[in-house]
Amino acid sequence: MSSPASPLAPFRHLIFRRLWTATLLSNLGGLVQVVGAGWLMTSLSDSSGMVALVQASTTLPVMLFSLVSGALADNFNRRDIMLGAQVLMMAVSLLLAIFTFAGWLSPWLLLLFTFLIGCGTALHNPSWQASMGDIVPRDDLPGAVTLNSMSYNIMRSLGPAIGGIIVATAGAAFAFALNAASYVALIHALYRWQPPRVSRTLPREALGSAVVAGLRYVAMSPNLLKVMGRSAIFGFSAVALLALLPLVARDLIKGGAFTFGILLGCFGAGAIIGALLNNRIRSIWRNETIVRATFLGYGAGTLILAFSHNLWLSCLALLPAGACWVMTLSLFNVTVQLSTPRWVVGRSLAMYQTSTFGGMTVGSWLWGVLADLRNVEQALIVASAVLALGAAIGLRYVLPEFSKLNLDPLNRFNEPELQLELSPRSGPIMVMIDYEIDQDDIPSFLNLMASRRRIRLRDGARQWGLLRDLENPRTWTESYHVPTWVEYVRHQQRRTQADAYVNEKLRALHRGSAPPRVHRMIERQTVPIRDDTPLKQTHMELP
Repeated sequence: MSSPASPLAPFRHLIFRRLWTATLLSNLGGLVQVVGAGWLMTSLSDSSGMVALVQASTTLPVMLFSLVSGALADNFNRRDIMLGAQVLMMAVSLLLAIFTFAGWLSPWLLLLFTFLIGCGTALHNPSWQASMGDIVPRDDLPGAVTLNSMSYNIMRSLGPAIGGIIVATAGAAFAFALNAASYVALIHALYRWQPPRVSRTLPREALGSAVVAGLRYVAMSPNLLKVMGRSAIFGFSAVALLALLPLVARDLIKGGAFTFGILLGCFGAGAIIGALLNNRIRSIWRNETIVRATFLGYGAGTLILAFSHNLWLSCLALLPAGACWVMTLSLFNVTVQLSTPRWVVGRSLAMYQTSTFGGMTVGSWLWGVLADLRNVEQALIVASAVLALGAAIGLRYVLPEFSKLNLDPLNRFNEPELQLELSPRSGPIMVMIDYEIDQDDIPSFLNLMASRRRIRLRDGARQWGLLRDLENPRTWTESYHVPTWVEYVRHQQRRTQADAYVNEKLRALHRGSAPPRVHRMIERQTVPIRDDTPLKQTHMELP
């Protein structure tokens, strides 16, 4: 077994170093803001549900808007999207600070501001995560994802304590102002970064079509569905600890804002430890083993927190919980990135975020309601039981290992010379491919066609079918539709190097004297009075 790569390997790349350092400062401001908002809500409202909704208001936009943001990340310049998101968050944070200084803030207004900051996060994250594959090579991608988690959790170990001091001494308004200033470094770093412009031979996908294409790709990818299902369960149950931590500090430990900051800091310190151990653990254990262990480890930390009334015992429980948090989410993230081709990676990551943050949003609200109806301790006990259930689900739905498939574009498609005048929007297009298959090869052929169907539908085909000639049973015809000619070309360009295996096997089974014949046809539902797709003009002389 090869030795694990250094977790610091991505720092060899200058652009990654610059953006990572700037993100570190931005994360500091964001976590100071989290402490300020969470603790301010305890003074604005006596409701446990309202306190938990501070966490939900930040994660809700990620659940609602990530898929649209992912479609934007796959079709527009990612740097420009991230710049816009950072400017939006800086402006909202500045307004939040002004409203707090002026004493205009109410509980619902605070939730509105945190919701808008969450909107900026939803816009930024898919582009930022999808950019990792553009900034570092594939071998360094797991390390880059882990270092991004470490960036957040380094500040999680320091920021909350700093935030607690700031809130206790200068007030929440000053914490919000500090957050607004923290965006400046990242905005500057993004402005200096000039990623290579991607040349496009096809027009951009319409937003609605791009969203549907992303949903379809994930729906036709069983491994991605497993990851997203487990991430939703983890987000739903694990967020109880973070959503109720202000109440743990206030009601169970009988502390103040500084105590809350210390607890968050211990969670962040545990996350840093988990990030440093991540590569070595992955080199020893299978992905499913790691996920089961982290579900159970996080559940144990949550359970201890429910029964503890001692600050130091609670801090010790938060250390393994933080480590399990970062190992679980970074493993999910890397699995999605390595299982997805570049044309849809932003949307796939957005779907992963939607499932994770959707679970967090629902969980934040539900655990807050349960804490109101019963108490904080019982809410944490139930959450730890759900985490144990999430580990047990892995016995049936095993998480895949990191994909070793080559998902680079196949680039073998040459657009044919057409004899009809078509515009890019002409269609619908029907494609039929004829094969000659021996009777003995039919089981192998049908097995390959099952894979071909999934690939076709995943990449945008519709109404896929397989036909057999009644008069010549050796002849089989694969058929499918695409809406327009440009979508047919786009469909062909989405094929990856890994997909070539199925095509090569099908060609090997084909027994015709010529390669499988491809028919590309445009449908006509009615017969027009005149031919509305005339032949191309030629210079042939009439006899």
